[in-house]
Amino acid sequence: MPKPAAPSARERRVKPSPQPAGAAPAAADDVETRIYRAVFDGVMSQRLAPGTKLPEAPLCELFGVSRAVVRKVLQKLAHDHIVQLRPNKGAMVAIPSREETQQIFEARRALEAAIVRLVAERATPANLKALRQQLRDEHQAMHRFDQPAWARLASAYHLRLAELSGNPILERYLVEIVSRCSLIVAVHQPPGNAACEHDEHERIVECIERGDADEAVRLMDVHLLELEHHLMLDKPSARQDLAQMLGLT
Repeated sequence: MPKPAAPSARERRVKPSPQPAGAAPAAADDVETRIYRAVFDGVMSQRLAPGTKLPEAPLCELFGVSRAVVRKVLQKLAHDHIVQLRPNKGAMVAIPSREETQQIFEARRALEAAIVRLVAERATPANLKALRQQLRDEHQAMHRFDQPAWARLASAYHLRLAELSGNPILERYLVEIVSRCSLIVAVHQPPGNAACEHDEHERIVECIERGDADEAVRLMDVHLLELEHHLMLDKPSARQDLAQMLGLT
């Protein structure tokens, strides 16, 4: 019996190799998350200044991905108000307007009042231990004069409170609000100045430890009002190259 003919070169070329189900989408999701987190963390730590251009070609090169992947991530960042997409001009880190600034802080005060009250009512000894560790990390960054770390930890303090509230919906809303506030601070606050005061964070935790929800809410409101009122109108100075601002070097 004659042997079956060997597959032609074309047949060998087009025959797909076996892959685990879902392997490609998982890899795509992973790199998209990595790009999103790099931009998000760059904003939160104030390495990425508002108005910074995010050209597609360098992002593709930095992360080793196609333009389609980069565009998908930029669209999600735009949906979350972290990036602005400009027709025929590409993407840039968002620049909040004065009206947006007032609206964002108004919403944030209401949101964090609800969060702090829940934490004061529900906090466990383990929760309080985590908050105290958060304060120690802040204190160390402040005394190292590590502004990016301090900015990141100051924001993380508020996000930790949201996590400890036990309400994932409030936590999700605060993540968006805090990222937008980080943009506002980067626009208006002179480099090197603290966006949040460590002592104010500490006094709020002390109230939570006592179970004094009303005073914790009052101090948080004062804290956020002080932050809003002390923002200055100076534009940030020029920053590093894109790779440095994304924390890749």
